[in-house]
Amino acid sequence: MGWVLFFDGDCAFCSASVRRVVRFDRHRRIAFAPLQGEFASEMGFTKYADEAGGTMVLLRESDGQVFLHGDALIELARALGGAWRIFTIARFIPKPLRDAVYQWVADNRHRIMGRADYCLLPDSELLKRLRE
Repeated sequence: MGWVLFFDGDCAFCSASVRRVVRFDRHRRIAFAPLQGEFASEMGFTKYADEAGGTMVLLRESDGQVFLHGDALIELARALGGAWRIFTIARFIPKPLRDAVYQWVADNRHRIMGRADYCLLPDSELLKRLRE
């Protein structure tokens, strides 16, 4: 693995997004961990699970670099590789603008898809790559 994607495990939008990333990550470069889990706690990332300011966190394991908000999405596109790399051009969008759009989606994610009242059982591919 080369990256770990930390996500809000209580968010239906986030869980659906993780399932999509698993499908698109054909080279299995990305591992996944809920922000509410032990691994996120050990890394000091549980603060990002705050309901009001939730975000995903992407950790590049090779150098320990951490990406948040719009930067995390750009790095995720790089991690997925292939045609997804086209989305790395978003780095040319001013950071305040792309982070504002990211934050709007984060602030409205529960309205967009609802809150996960129960844990969806991960498929076998996600289970192989899930870190608690």
